[in-house]
Amino acid sequence: MRVARFVAQGDPTYGVVELAEDQGPNPDTVAVVSGDPLAGPVHYTGERLPLADVRLVAPVIPRSKVVGVGRNYAEHAREMGGDVPDAPLVFLKPNTSVIGPGEPIVRPPETDDLHYEGELAVVIGRICRRVPPERAADVIFGYTVANDVTCRDLQARDGQWARAKGFDSFCPLGPWIATHIDIEEAGRLDLATTLNDEPVQTASTSQLVHGIADLVAYVTSFTTLLPGDVILTGTPAGVGPMEPGDRVSVTISGIGTLTNPVVAEDA
Repeated sequence: MRVARFVAQGDPTYGVVELAEDQGPNPDTVAVVSGDPLAGPVHYTGERLPLADVRLVAPVIPRSKVVGVGRNYAEHAREMGGDVPDAPLVFLKPNTSVIGPGEPIVRPPETDDLHYEGELAVVIGRICRRVPPERAADVIFGYTVANDVTCRDLQARDGQWARAKGFDSFCPLGPWIATHIDIEEAGRLDLATTLNDEPVQTASTSQLVHGIADLVAYVTSFTTLLPGDVILTGTPAGVGPMEPGDRVSVTISGIGTLTNPVVAEDA
């Protein structure tokens, strides 16, 4: 199932995306559901809308936090001039950094070196603390696509990453949450990032240094995760700069494509 948040009129609404590729000759549609699937049971309302007629927004706004993981692909660690950490290298992004598909990534005036980082994101489905790796699948609601936008110059200057990764618009998520992917399949998905349609990152989540189950166990060893919280699993090699006017897309097999334009803050 592909769970989306969208706007047709009024406030954002949840729905289940039904793609033509799964339905033969039928067009892409979204079946509207009542309520929030991350908060409790939902029901189909019976209304179906053409997907082309709605505006997708971020499929989840984390209840409390986005937990990022640094240097979790060996080649990316090397391109950044660092070693692969023995334990996951984690940081936090505020939920105010989250935007959805098509929304602009805003380059703040404080940076001259804004980078894309395509990633697989894990969406948590229940309150959890100290989850053993073998139970990680039980607390995962689904998976979505992320771009861990980073001011590379501020990251180097500050020594810690809160400012470099925490600006508004620095956590695009979407286009929806795939709940039909199990944890084993999530560990072997293809990831590709393009900048203005030119390939810049290509990898498989099988290359994660610390796998999804271990990341859930590690993060919940020190903090309680709430329904809707997100873990960004790390980016592969090939990161690089974005400029206003650029368009960056991250595609993960089995999930979909997340595309965002880049604009200057004073635009």
